[in-house]
Amino acid sequence: MLRLGNVAIFAIFAMLAVPVVAQDDASPYPSFGEGLVAYEQGEYARALQEWRPLAEQGDADAQFFLGEIYRFGDGVPQDDAEAVRWYRRAAEQGYVIAQTALGFMYKRGRGVPQDLAEAVRWYRLAAEQGDALAQINLGDMYRTGQGVPQEDAEAVRWYRLAAEQGDANAQYNLGLMYRLGRGVPHDDEEALRLYRRAAEQGIADAQNNLGNMYARGVGVAQDDAEAVRWYRLAAEQGNAGAQYNLGNMYRTGRSVTQDDAEAMRWYRLAAEQGDANAQYNLGLMYRLGRGVPQDYVLAHMWMNIASANGLEDATEGRDQLAELMLGEKIAEAQALARACMSSGYQDCN
Repeated sequence: MLRLGNVAIFAIFAMLAVPVVAQDDASPYPSFGEGLVAYEQGEYARALQEWRPLAEQGDADAQFFLGEIYRFGDGVPQDDAEAVRWYRRAAEQGYVIAQTALGFMYKRGRGVPQDLAEAVRWYRLAAEQGDALAQINLGDMYRTGQGVPQEDAEAVRWYRLAAEQGDANAQYNLGLMYRLGRGVPHDDEEALRLYRRAAEQGIADAQNNLGNMYARGVGVAQDDAEAVRWYRLAAEQGNAGAQYNLGNMYRTGRSVTQDDAEAMRWYRLAAEQGDANAQYNLGLMYRLGRGVPQDYVLAHMWMNIASANGLEDATEGRDQLAELMLGEKIAEAQALARACMSSGYQDCN
């Protein structure tokens, strides 16, 4: 049986690229702005020249951006320890995004020994000042029990604070909590509402999950056309789950013209990202000769890969197919599978 449905999991947001903006209170040092212009133009040496004296005098804006320069290696050798040093100096002055950045460094053990409790401390300081990224990260820490006792209700509280600021990632994670009934009563309609808000801001996982809810009629009237619309938006962003789901819609002709070749195209895109369900369906399409010439070797290869990625149905399908194949063809398929996986799915023909 071809496999259906693929639901995205939680989005984990640690430290995303920080926008190049200063705190609300402008730096009292006039040359900070000159450094910022240079930084935005990629003139990192000049930015460093402007900012270092200011940072050493205690300007938190300059300290934070020096941290950024060293963390990303912009015009200097990349140096996490130096980034931490400057983030800390800004964070200790209450500079919000430096506190969030420092929390990230402690969570990942970059430039400092990993310390989840210290990560939580810095995230909390920033979150209590209203920083949405810190609130999401703090919610993640409570949801997963990292550095704090696991507590879904507290995760929901922080996700909600960020979501109410319009943060799309927080809206998506909060939607998942409602969908799963974690920390809040299960509520598919509220999950749908939050997924939609995130999806409309371009969050691909939210678009995929919204497509699933329309496809299954969960929290909303069943609507295959709307499901296809959201799957396509996510799939075109490269979301593997949505590519797999869109492949299913083309294979079955649900609200699109039935097209096995188009189903194969979307399955392959997902399979080459490591999606085991798509890999298995791709193998089945090769076995049945749907959308491609029948090819047991390639069918065995994709089923074998899906099996290696933990899909039990693929193991059974591969073994059943092997009973129809000569030993030399099985060996050929196994060699192709090894080459495909060792190349990171770049050499799978």
